[in-house]
Amino acid sequence: MRDVLNRLGDKWSTLILVTLSQGPQRFNALARAVPDISRRMLTETLRHLERDGLIWREVTPSTPPSVRYGLTPLGTSLMPSLTELIDWAERQQPEVVAARVRFDRRMANR
Repeated sequence: MRDVLNRLGDKWSTLILVTLSQGPQRFNALARAVPDISRRMLTETLRHLERDGLIWREVTPSTPPSVRYGLTPLGTSLMPSLTELIDWAERQQPEVVAARVRFDRRMANR
């Protein structure tokens, strides 16, 4: 269970899954949609997600080859829970930021 949670807890995986929940994407479209991810990290994360059965990869033979990625049924089944977690994070972000400020002040006053 821990390895699955580690994958889902990694920021790149979450962003990629959310992007793919909008429909299949080509590699370059994913690179544009996920800000600040390097091409190497995008490739690595896509491979991990494919290995875990959350996404599929389709290569269309052409010059150059076209590669698309999308959610598998398993990946699609994850989206309601992931969306709920993201919604919670967006709603609670001000409280989390305030808690960090309070904590940092306490630590500075030690």
